[in-house]
Amino acid sequence: MGKDIEVGGFAAKDYHDPPPTPLIDPEEFGKWSFYRAIIAEFIATLLFLYITVLTVIGYKSQSDTLKGGDQCGGVGILGIAWAFGGMIFVLVYCTAGISGGHINPAVTFGLFLARKVSLPRAILYIAAQSLGAICGCGLVKLFQSALYTNYGGGANGLADGYSKGTGLAAEIIGTFVLVYTVFSATDPKRNARDSHVPVLAPLPIGFAVFMVHLATIPITGTGINPARSLGAAVIYNNEKAWDDHWIFWVGPFIGAAIAALYHQYILRAGAAKALGSFRSSSNI
Repeated sequence: MGKDIEVGGFAAKDYHDPPPTPLIDPEEFGKWSFYRAIIAEFIATLLFLYITVLTVIGYKSQSDTLKGGDQCGGVGILGIAWAFGGMIFVLVYCTAGISGGHINPAVTFGLFLARKVSLPRAILYIAAQSLGAICGCGLVKLFQSALYTNYGGGANGLADGYSKGTGLAAEIIGTFVLVYTVFSATDPKRNARDSHVPVLAPLPIGFAVFMVHLATIPITGTGINPARSLGAAVIYNNEKAWDDHWIFWVGPFIGAAIAALYHQYILRAGAAKALGSFRSSSNI
């Protein structure tokens, strides 16, 4: 007689991975949920850029000693990192049940490589995220025009003293940390075993964004989100903002691809092999 092998209270034998998402699913286009998800990605990315860019230029204004500011004033790098991580936590929590809460073309790209979203959905998500980021930065400039122009518009750029290779590596590694965390926090096997995981998933994702910002703000200002970098560059539209802009697309996409391959074909392949061994030893 066969029996289930319990792993942490979870019957491994009973678990089956969901089938991969079709590359193109014609049925998607006839569902309101498809368009609702795209709208959710647009609004979430707009809010993300609005709050975080306001935080960045607010800090630079408050710490500008040439205009009466305090060099140690404002929220500091720690506060900026909390703003980015906190907003991701909030927005992923709000939109996860609607669109998956990507809010980042690199995350969408990684999930597409893992066959978790279709090609049309991935393309429209990235378009919505990019447009949302541009609109979010546009709102900041509309409400804080002088500060926006004087303090760089929150645009990413390679800091003095760092090479392009160092900046690219920072973006690759930072995005890898983020996308790896997304895969781990949303792993369907963990969700099936631990019912609380989907509720808590936004927390490690937001915390990953926070930690990466602490590490890489001094190097690149922290991109790890091509839409965030694009929105700020388009609205600020300064030559410096475009000089190394390619780093903030190439780096995140490479990091996302490595994270997808690592999680799906090394970690998850190992998990599937372990499940197979459990099943083969379940007959007594």
